[in-house]
Amino acid sequence: MRLVLDPAFPARLRELRQQAGLSLRALAAATMSSKSHIQEFETGIKVPSRETLALLDQAVRADGTLEAMVISLEPRWEEPALPIQPSRDVVAVARLRTARLRRLDNHLGGADTYSLYAAELDTTTAAVRAGGGSETTDRGLLSVMAEQAQMAGFSAFDAGWFHDAERLYRLSLSAARDAGDMSLVANALTLLGYQAIARGGSGVNLSTTSCDLTASATPGVRALMHERCAWACASAGRAEDTDRHLGLAAEAVHDPARAGDPDWVWWVDPTEVQIMTGRCWSLLHRPMRAIPTLEQALAGYSDTHARDKALYLTFLARAYLDANEIEQACAVARRAVELAYGVTSTRPRQSVAAFVAELDPNQPAASELRDLVREWVSQPLPAAPSRSIEPTPPPALLR
Repeated sequence: MRLVLDPAFPARLRELRQQAGLSLRALAAATMSSKSHIQEFETGIKVPSRETLALLDQAVRADGTLEAMVISLEPRWEEPALPIQPSRDVVAVARLRTARLRRLDNHLGGADTYSLYAAELDTTTAAVRAGGGSETTDRGLLSVMAEQAQMAGFSAFDAGWFHDAERLYRLSLSAARDAGDMSLVANALTLLGYQAIARGGSGVNLSTTSCDLTASATPGVRALMHERCAWACASAGRAEDTDRHLGLAAEAVHDPARAGDPDWVWWVDPTEVQIMTGRCWSLLHRPMRAIPTLEQALAGYSDTHARDKALYLTFLARAYLDANEIEQACAVARRAVELAYGVTSTRPRQSVAAFVAELDPNQPAASELRDLVREWVSQPLPAAPSRSIEPTPPPALLR
């Protein structure tokens, strides 16, 4: 028998441990585990045994809550030669695999993750087409399909393959609607809005609609929708609306009810909202607000998240440029280039290139950075995949 974690388990364990006032070391001692094992449980890397689960529940006084968040799978689910019949376990496994694959986005660029996400989407789409499960299972698979289409779509967007990204976002939107998952509907709309902004348009209306759709959603979903709406407003030069949505995002991300969040917002935390705040003020040319916010947030942001940290550093560089701190701006931009070297993402490249274009070429620091960027950009990124994801979803199973 194999144990599979509910994707919400790691965050719930961490929350319960903190509520119980236990350190990692103290919880390890109470459960006869090691501190590193507790850390692995709280990050979803490892699944605790049934015996350890019982000890964890007892130590944090969870009254069986944690044990209920682990699903037991019979051995037949591990045998690929046997046909898998739709069941609640199929949905659980699909969600777990999706959650694990989603973490790759922290470390790899979109051109690297795209094929993995697209293959997973193909598998789930085939299961949706096959049907034959209960209404709950069919809705669950459609919801997973919507998540996976968003993951694959964002990878395509990150790689600069906008046409593929838009088709996948629209596939996700249709699947989420059929599943009746309004939070995923809203997320698909904000992703379409992000793409519209990247292509020179406006994402304000799509993002505002997303906030309306998720007014009663979990805190993490609300935080994500409001921070993306803030970005859309900042891109449109609407400072007052930007400030309002940033405030709402900060309020939601600190809501104690985060344990009920879906896994696809696992990365939305106070640091993420703080970074978005700095990015927005940088975009609005408010360096005195952007610089301290970004400096503080990025000081503890791991270099292993190379693509995202490189991208965020370009906003800090731009803020220093607005403050007329040219040498510091170039130093920050250089650090961004060093981090993003070899990452298969167009976004840091485009952001650094836009920054360099604004520099005075007579500045010594600017000349050195320009040479570095020229060498970096000369390294080609992978071309868009030849295979195409089906642009329209299968017929709705649920009406």
